[in-house]
Amino acid sequence: MKVLGIMGSPRITGNSDLLLDEALKGAQSKGAVVEKIILDKLRITPCKELYTCLKDGQCPLKDDMTGIYPKILAADAIIIASPIFFYTVSAQLMAFISRCQAFWSRKYVLKNLDIPVKRGAFICVGATKGIRLFEGPKLTMKYFFQAINAEYKEELLIRGVDKKGEIKDHPDYLVNAYELGKKLVSS
Repeated sequence: MKVLGIMGSPRITGNSDLLLDEALKGAQSKGAVVEKIILDKLRITPCKELYTCLKDGQCPLKDDMTGIYPKILAADAIIIASPIFFYTVSAQLMAFISRCQAFWSRKYVLKNLDIPVKRGAFICVGATKGIRLFEGPKLTMKYFFQAINAEYKEELLIRGVDKKGEIKDHPDYLVNAYELGKKLVSS
């Protein structure tokens, strides 16, 4: 099984990054081959609404996203990790998601179902403890996973953690991330 981890935070070794690493270790413990993509290190232009993808299912923009499309197709499971930014996911992750419009076009416009079914998991960390903190990000992830033909199987949503590396003060969350990776591969 191939598991693709998408790190949406601009903060390397921050909370989202550490949790994603644990989830990928959990998946590896069950025999999965894992790969991690750090979006902040890549050049990914947001969708430009050129609508070429509506005709052929391909995005005409040429940047680092070009190399990610085949990895999404080849993955059996995808784990997305992001901090909360203004009650949604990071800008880096939003640019990535917007470029997956090509998959949406293949599936819903062109009725091309060549996108293999996958499993999806979402890890999200927010600094505040707001009751509705995860409503926006969860909705975004629900539709993202549908577009790439993934079943939204697992999630780990953590409130009240902000400072870089603060997640280490909550070892139970790291264990939960590890277990999420194991469960995603086993389910």
